[in-house]
Amino acid sequence: MAVKFTGAHIYVQFIDDGLGKTLAAVGTRDKAAPKETKGANVANALVVGKRAAEAAKSKGIEAVVFDKGAARYHGKVKALADAAREAGLKF
Repeated sequence: MAVKFTGAHIYVQFIDDGLGKTLAAVGTRDKAAPKETKGANVANALVVGKRAAEAAKSKGIEAVVFDKGAARYHGKVKALADAAREAGLKF
């Protein structure tokens, strides 16, 4: 589970490193994203985290490794991770 935050958006990808393939992806720019999830803040990180867990589970993904890149684990990164865990994703 790779997470990327920009100044305006949140992106989450579920990547199989062995195959080099993205299995599922969600973010604030998705057409399926609710209109109110535009922007990279804690409230939207909660929504994206829940949507990410649902997308992963729909592809049969139950457990992941959380790759936050260079971001520190607090604020919106922590909110996204907590929301994904609450939605049933294990990491």
